[in-house]
Amino acid sequence: MKWETVAEKILEKERCAVRRNLGKIPYTAEKGVFDDKTSDISWWTNGFWAGLNWQLYGAFGGETFRSAAEAVEQELDRSLMDAQGMDHDSGFKWLLTAGANFALTDSGASKNRLLLAANDLAGRFNPAGNFIRAWNDKGDGETAGWAIIDCMMNLPLLYRASELTNDPRYRLIAMRHADTARAAFLRADGSVCHIVCFDPVTGARLNSLGGQGYGHGSAWTRGQAWAVYGFTLSYLHTKKEDYLAAAEKAATYFISHIPESGLIPADFCQPPSPAYEDSSAAAIASCGFLELSRATGNEVYRAAAKRLLFALTEKRCNFGGDSDPLLENCSVAYRGPNGIPLIYADYFYTEAILKLIGKETFLW
Repeated sequence: MKWETVAEKILEKERCAVRRNLGKIPYTAEKGVFDDKTSDISWWTNGFWAGLNWQLYGAFGGETFRSAAEAVEQELDRSLMDAQGMDHDSGFKWLLTAGANFALTDSGASKNRLLLAANDLAGRFNPAGNFIRAWNDKGDGETAGWAIIDCMMNLPLLYRASELTNDPRYRLIAMRHADTARAAFLRADGSVCHIVCFDPVTGARLNSLGGQGYGHGSAWTRGQAWAVYGFTLSYLHTKKEDYLAAAEKAATYFISHIPESGLIPADFCQPPSPAYEDSSAAAIASCGFLELSRATGNEVYRAAAKRLLFALTEKRCNFGGDSDPLLENCSVAYRGPNGIPLIYADYFYTEAILKLIGKETFLW
C-alpha cells in the first residue's frame, strides 16, 4: 500500500470536515455528522479534534486547520477553571491543544496552559501508593484509590513540564506512577488490567476491576494499546529500560492475539458473539508499535503496525468528503456503545499514517 496516497486521502477528507465543523469539539457522529462537546468542556476526548488538526497543519499547512485547533484550546480554558472537571486525562486534553500549539508556533499562552494542566495532574499523585488518581467522585472518597491504565498516556504532560521548567518533580511523579503501573497492572502473560484499586491511605493494592473490558481478568484491547504506547513513551522520555521491557511485553501479547482479519475486537477475551470491534484500539496500538520499532530497531513491531493499518484502511475507513468521521466500528467499552465512530480513533489513525511517511508532529 502507498501510504503517501492514504495521507492525501485523509487530508482531502479533513479539509471538507473542518470547514463543516468550525466551532465544534467532536466526540462521535450520527449519520455522518459530528456531534459537539463544547457544552461538556471537560470531557476526556476534547483535545483530539485539535490534535488531528494540528497534525495536518504540521504536515501540510493550512490556516483553517490551525484556527480550528486554536479555537478548541481557548474553549478548554473553561475546564482549567473547573476543579471537578480536571482529572487524570489532562494530557489528552492539553498535550494535543496547548502542547501542539507551543511546539508549532512557540505560543507563550499555550505554554502557560500546558504548565497549569501539568500542575493539576501532578496534584493528583498519591505518595502512599505512588499512583495518580483516576476519576473524581462526589467528595465521598469512593474512588480516591483508583488508578487506570489510560493514565500512562497522560504522563508525557508531566515529562514535558519537567523539560520546560528544568524541574525534576514532574518527571519523578510520572516515573513513580509508571513504576506502579508496571508492577500492579501488567500481568505475567503481558495483558493488562484496566482499573486497579489501592487503599488511598496505606497504598496497598486491594483488587482490580474489569472496567471497560469484557470482565475481570480479561484483556480490554484499548487498554492494551494504552499500555503499549504509554510504556513506550515513558521509555522515550526517561530511557529507563524497565519501561521498554513492559512495552514489549504488552506488545507481544497484543500481536499474538491479532485475528486473521487484522480487525481488533473490543476485548481479546470476549466470546465469539457478539463480535464487537474496536478500530480505535487498532489505531492506538499502531502508533505504539511504530514508536516501539524506532526505539528497538525491531521490524516485527513496524510490520504489526502496517498490518493493522492496512486492515483499517481497506475495511474501516470512510474517505468520503460528505461524511465527517474517518474510522468506523469503534467501541467505547465492551458493553457499549459499539460500532460507532470516535474522534480519538481518527486522531491516532492519522498520527500513525503520518508516522509512516515521516510527517507527524510528535506531541507526546
